Amino acid sequence: MSSQFAGSCLCGSVRYTIEGSFDRFYLCHCSRCRKDTGSANAANLFSANAKLTWLSGQDRVATYKLADTRHARSFCATCGSALPCSSPDLLVVPAGSLDTGDVKAPDGNIFTASRAPWDQDLGAAPSYAYFPAATSGLPEVSPKGLKQEPG
Repeated sequence: MSSQFAGSCLCGSVRYTIEGSFDRFYLCHCSRCRKDTGSANAANLFSANAKLTWLSGQDRVATYKLADTRHARSFCATCGSALPCSSPDLLVVPAGSLDTGDVKAPDGNIFTASRAPWDQDLGAAPSYAYFPAATSGLPEVSPKGLKQEPG
């Protein structure tokens, strides 16, 4: 997986490139990553040698480091999107922040012993191309007027 990758935050204030290869791609289920993402897991690419270059918005990048741990998270101070976080020996890139680049499938799930109770068989849940029809009093959201994501 060696090449150049480009990424950005949701609001577009921060843009970056990564030159090099990713050593690993893990889906992390630890409680810290779940809190960071508000989701079942974090999808992070790891590299010991890739080079991160900020193209714009570096002054908008904030980093939170959890005291007494190696856990850190960088994000856009404007929109909150997860962004690459680097230390002297490791670059961690949130896979969802990439706009370009061919990234292989994840190498695996890590810290599965910390998996949330509701995250035991997410693959069995139904899939929908758009927000599903109204249930439990929620309004129906139709694809009309919504931008369809590229396939």
